[in-house]
Amino acid sequence: MSVQQQEETEKLYYTISEVSQLFDINASTIRFYEKEFNLKPTKNKKGNRLFTRKDIESLYKIVDLVKSKGYTLQGAKEQLKKFDKSSQEDVKQQVIERLLAIKAQLLKIKDQL
Repeated sequence: MSVQQQEETEKLYYTISEVSQLFDINASTIRFYEKEFNLKPTKNKKGNRLFTRKDIESLYKIVDLVKSKGYTLQGAKEQLKKFDKSSQEDVKQQVIERLLAIKAQLLKIKDQL
């Protein structure tokens, strides 16, 4: 595998310094957000934080709300709760639609028997 191909493949874990550079914020700010917003990055045997893609996406939402949009920490927490609630509703609606489609298929099969 060439160096370019290795760079193109996505890493599973990112160190706090990599995440810090990505968002252009201090590692201490990331640790603060971790406590305030209850983020749980994986830690290795040495206790170093290892961030997954999902952790980085959560952190991106927080940084966007606080740094870019000017929300207070409490305001950002409320916005994240609203976002989570609306995404849960979307998932529920998708599940209901899928179950109704399955029910229709089962009724169709039943009628054919």
